Amino acid sequence: MLTSVHPKLPMRDKSITRDYYLKQLGFIDIGAEDYPDYLLMQKDQVQIHFFAFKDLDPRENYGQIYIRTDNIHEWYQSLLDRKVPIHPNGHLSTKPWGQWEFALLDPDHNLITFGQAIS
Repeated sequence: MLTSVHPKLPMRDKSITRDYYLKQLGFIDIGAEDYPDYLLMQKDQVQIHFFAFKDLDPRENYGQIYIRTDNIHEWYQSLLDRKVPIHPNGHLSTKPWGQWEFALLDPDHNLITFGQAIS
């Protein structure tokens, strides 16, 4: 019965969040209407929704999502080529649980982890 999930993450400034996901990660804005306190972004089959949280302290933000990919090495390299900052402890590596993973922190310190099963 369940068909998909679209995580909702906090954002302090819609324009900064929008620019990061558009220009750094290659997402598109899929919001049919411009709601000042809400943002919908999509890349391929992944949608992320954002809600305004103007008083968010990024150092205390525990927002995080895990996104699966089918070509993690190419995706990782494309981000490096565009000089997108990778989380200091999140460079591409093999994990003991059978995944390749890497992570980013968005402007509000939402942790975005990308993973692919090692086959």
